[in-house]
Formats: sequence, structure tokens, C-alpha cells
Amino acid sequence: MTDLNPIPFWFLRHGETDWNARMLSQGRVDIPLNAVGLAQAERAAEALVGRGIRSIHSSTLSRARVTAEIVAARLNLPVNLDPELRECAFGVQEGQMMSGWFDDWIAGIATPEGAEPFSELRERAVRAINRATAHPGPVLIVAHGALWRAVRQAAGLEVNIRTPNALPLWVEPPSGHQGWRFVAAEWSALPS
Repeated sequence: MTDLNPIPFWFLRHGETDWNARMLSQGRVDIPLNAVGLAQAERAAEALVGRGIRSIHSSTLSRARVTAEIVAARLNLPVNLDPELRECAFGVQEGQMMSGWFDDWIAGIATPEGAEPFSELRERAVRAINRATAHPGPVLIVAHGALWRAVRQAAGLEVNIRTPNALPLWVEPPSGHQGWRFVAAEWSALPS
């Protein structure tokens, strides 16, 4: 199993889509941001001003790419697209309600027909994060919820936690006796 590089970075899950609002699993279906998601991306962009971000790395799916482009426009940076930051394929569960299958998939008990196994998602996510953090930092990574769960597993943290749409997270590597930390603070208290 590949480990995360011990390098701090920013993570941002894409803004809301209509399918997020309806609790439908999106996977690789390229659902666009809705009006709420666009506003969330604008708010995230404002929150990330002055944080020293030097590069932005994004999934190729439009909900993440557009979120990244909104932030990039505010920070005057280009967006580096990485297909390995794309959301996991959920196979026959794409477009279906999130339910018990998701817990079993994360646990490795059952993978829906046509879906990427969670263990493979974890390896792909770590490769993509490590590739991004090899750039001068701090970097911002804009991606997806299931991919972030895989990163949480790689960091040794509780996995099945829903990450809010478009909330910037400062990710700190282990130091001393503490493991990885993901810090989502009040907008005014985010680390600079």
C-alpha cells in the first residue's frame, strides 16, 4: 500500500450538484454544479485568498473542474487536471440513492457491478495526491467525496464521513505523537 507524502496541502470537495442535494451517487456521471454549488465555489475562492496557494490540481469531472476554475480565477493560477483525481466509478449504483451498499463497498465486503473497488480507489487517490504535493506548495487539490474517504483511510482516520461541499480543508501530516490532521475551521480562522 502506498503512503501519503508527509506534505501539507489544501483539499476542496467540489460544490453542490442537484444529485448531491438529492443524495444520489454520482460516481463518474458528469453532473454539473447547481446554483448553490457555484455560490459555494465562489465562497471557497474568497476563503482561499491569501493562503499562499501556488498550484491547483483538479479532477477532470466538471463539478470539480469548474469549482477549481472559480478558485483559480480568484487566485490568478492555472488549473492542472489529473484524471486520477476523478471520482470512483460506482457502476450500477450511479444515479441511485446512497444506502447500505456504500458502507459495504468502503469496508471491502461488496463492490457494485461495474464499480471500482475501494482498495483500488485508495491507491489511485494516494498516487494523485502525492503527485500533486510534489509541486511547490502549498497546493490545492479539488476532487470528490469518495476519493476523500480513500485519502482519510490512507491517513489512518475514520473513513466514512461525509465531507461538506466546497469547504476548504487544511491537511497536516503527522508530527510528534499526532497523526494526520484535517482542519476545517471558521472562515476567518483558516490557517494562512
